[in-house]
Amino acid sequence: MNVRWYPDIMASSPERHDYVDGMMVVAVEDGDDRALQAKALAYRLRRLAHRLETDIKRELAPHGVELWELELLACLIRAEPGHRLSAGQLVTQLQLTTGAVTNRVRQLEEKGWVTRDFDPADRRSVLVALTPAGEKRAMEVFAVKTDTECRLLSVLSAATQRRINDDLRKVLLNLET
Repeated sequence: MNVRWYPDIMASSPERHDYVDGMMVVAVEDGDDRALQAKALAYRLRRLAHRLETDIKRELAPHGVELWELELLACLIRAEPGHRLSAGQLVTQLQLTTGAVTNRVRQLEEKGWVTRDFDPADRRSVLVALTPAGEKRAMEVFAVKTDTECRLLSVLSAATQRRINDDLRKVLLNLET
């Protein structure tokens, strides 16, 4: 194994380096550019996701809404008919544990934004439904989240954003099947 820079970027345009470029001194086998590209992409995706989440949370805070609250409410808004989902469906959509979903639903129920009831078709299952107050609150702050996402990603053209979306969709479809 040889230590080398990824991918000789430090030699060109030093003003265009990001944090990942600076940390990509890694031990790799000669010629394993694919591993270097994958590692750099994974680092950048994690850093971007963290930055998006941090900035969105900061923008939502003055509105008294947490990002997780908005995400759960959005799941229910998208649910047709009746803006309700089972707790199991929320677990799947939010990619959380059952305990985390139960805790979050309880907190939103205390705010009057959702209700919980047994599924009449299966009393073992709990249905979570959006209340009018929850829908109103979500609709009041969705634009804040969207504006933050657009601002942070505005350095990329619409065409580039579409291409990246298409490429990341391929990865997710492969992972989720």
